[in-house]
Amino acid sequence: MTRRLNLLREFSIPLLAGVLIALAWANVSPDSYNRFNHARLLGPISFHFLANDIFMVFFFAIAAAEIIQSCLPGGDLHPIGKAVNPLLATCGGVVGPVAVYLLLNSIAGSPAYTSGWGIPVATDIAFAWLAARLIFGKDHPAIAFLLLFAIADDAVGLVIIALFYPDPQFSVDPRWLVLTGAGMLFAYLLRTQKVKNYWPYLVAGGIPCWIGLFKAHLHPALALVFVVPFLPHPRRERKHLFEEDLRDVSTLARFEDEWKVVVDFGLLMFGLANGGTELSAIGTPTWLVLFSLLFGKTLGIFAMGGIVDMLGCPLPSGMSRQHLLVAGIIAGIGFTVALFIADAAFTDPAVQGAAKMGAMLSICIFPVAMAVARMLGIRKQKPRRHHAEISSP
Repeated sequence: MTRRLNLLREFSIPLLAGVLIALAWANVSPDSYNRFNHARLLGPISFHFLANDIFMVFFFAIAAAEIIQSCLPGGDLHPIGKAVNPLLATCGGVVGPVAVYLLLNSIAGSPAYTSGWGIPVATDIAFAWLAARLIFGKDHPAIAFLLLFAIADDAVGLVIIALFYPDPQFSVDPRWLVLTGAGMLFAYLLRTQKVKNYWPYLVAGGIPCWIGLFKAHLHPALALVFVVPFLPHPRRERKHLFEEDLRDVSTLARFEDEWKVVVDFGLLMFGLANGGTELSAIGTPTWLVLFSLLFGKTLGIFAMGGIVDMLGCPLPSGMSRQHLLVAGIIAGIGFTVALFIADAAFTDPAVQGAAKMGAMLSICIFPVAMAVARMLGIRKQKPRRHHAEISSP
């Protein structure tokens, strides 16, 4: 049973199931789906609000935990010289899709679509990891490169959500951010008192942060991103992303281990709340998002990674330019975070639905990457005994 559950998580089945159910429901009975999604369940709380503004708090908290662990000594992003190439490739992977989106929008779009520029920025870590394993093999260095890129990419995505996607219906009220600062202070004080249980951090730190962001008209899903850095953790990291370290019983590790399962299966709820788009909604924003993810990510990562390689910060040992090209294509799978940003970027349901279709269709980038890999003669590498790492330049 445990193995079956792990397979469901590994292949992101809950998220895909939620999206497929929502797609079918919205196209068979759109009124029924909209009532389910937006009707009030408890006071002002709807299913959509529960999924995007409360559940996603823990999704982004897990992402923040992975970023923190990767930045610790021994982690995949430490020291900085160990990850120079993928980190600089992140710049290309952010600038590329934004530039392609804005360029295509200026040619064939509309000023009403401009705010969607942030949708193609982030890479879906889980789907990218799975696609890379299926194409390159379990231990290929391109997987480590792609994961480092995706971690840094999602960190940029968190900043973009916080800074550029406030509540479009209200102007930002920064006075309430004092409450968010108070939540961070509570978390810091708990850390100084060596509190090991993570619940006091979530309650005393997370709730004020959530209320502060919500009242300031910024996205409250980022609330725990401001608290997670204060959870006690070891000074040195011993594992890579998607690996387990049973020796690490720190507060941060326990929070990640215990909530990652909840988040992985809870993504069914997120998919159900955000995937309900009528197929008739496919339009210009769909292609703006999809082409920006496919071509913008690929060109940005391939160009920047190649330039940095020529300047003396090499790709990982065993990784060629062909592997870099395929990794850039895989990075175009946006999905989860792209869906989230699409929901925040537009208020017009028709435009929002079209943009979400582009995010969901990015899953089709996987067979494109597979076909390009075969054309370039890239074959799945046989498993090795040790996990691949990014080599120091």
